[in-house]
Amino acid sequence: MKLHLIFVGNKFIYNNSLKEYVQRSISKSFDFIDNITFFKESDNTLFLHLDALLNTDLKLIIVTSKQNFSTIGKVICTITEDNQVLKDTMLIPSESYVYEKGSYLLEYKQSTINVIHVDEMQKFPKLLLESDNSKEVLNIFEEDEESLRAILNPMAQTYDLRLDIFTLVEGWIQVNITSKKYGEISKFIKSAKQLLPSKIIQTEDMATYIIQKLTHYNKKITFAESCTGGLLSYYFTSKNGASNILDGALVTYSNEIKANWLAVEESTLEEYGAVSAPVVKEMAEGAINVSEADYALSISGIAGDTGGTVEKPVGTVFIGIKNNKASLEMHLQLSGDRNYVQNQSVLYAVKLLLLSDKDIFFEI
Repeated sequence: MKLHLIFVGNKFIYNNSLKEYVQRSISKSFDFIDNITFFKESDNTLFLHLDALLNTDLKLIIVTSKQNFSTIGKVICTITEDNQVLKDTMLIPSESYVYEKGSYLLEYKQSTINVIHVDEMQKFPKLLLESDNSKEVLNIFEEDEESLRAILNPMAQTYDLRLDIFTLVEGWIQVNITSKKYGEISKFIKSAKQLLPSKIIQTEDMATYIIQKLTHYNKKITFAESCTGGLLSYYFTSKNGASNILDGALVTYSNEIKANWLAVEESTLEEYGAVSAPVVKEMAEGAINVSEADYALSISGIAGDTGGTVEKPVGTVFIGIKNNKASLEMHLQLSGDRNYVQNQSVLYAVKLLLLSDKDIFFEI
């Protein structure tokens, strides 16, 4: 059954942080939204749009403000020939069979509708609509997508599963698994781990997974960033528990700051340039010395959209890692606009971290 999401209200069109908060909250229960539509409060086409949708087989989430919550209820009642009643201080359709503060659920013909109100600086109400499917996510490393499809697709058919397989960055493939029987998913995952030992991490939230692992082993991490401007740090600090593993990190754009804050040798900067393997190596060493962390990741590159040269074109990125087991540098030539290069750089850095200590991150 397809899932449609409708935003009603100007604030959801213009307030990106609120809109993204709502979508993140919904994505905790649903891994895919088939259609997203936005309506302003004054849009008279909303009635016709809802009337058409409610006569089809779908799941529908309507998100609006508290101010427009009862208005949406009136529209739904007009379509469904129902009346609004007062339940727990909310005016909602009388046919709503499940309701919580700021949220109610009702069925009409073959459709299931969850109406929610949320405003700025408010907690997202309880999502009453439930997914039909169980889901799990596998992250598979050091395999190519074509080979992985050849291995996993026949297994998926055996267990009656749906697989969505895609590459995040080279050498890191994500597999989204859905089924109406969780037992079949668990059997599939067990078989996959036997076929691909020490290559699979089962999680839909890699940052949280890493935080939990490092917390368990009482390990700390730090970052020295240049072209990503703190995006790698944000990858972790946007998650709960980040303070358990991260005491601090440094964004060092200029050569002077790289030298003064991270003790990168001026001779190294002069000979190789800031975007180079020797510099990210010294950046990682400097970060780990300053922070006394167990792991340090460093990134320096040319994210663009300008600033490249013939020798080092836009998209040239170097990543370094240092821990008690390894000191390693990676040279990348990435494509895309500035933000995509930055995001790819972060994912490659995370991949480098995972592969640098398989004993911790790839426990069986």
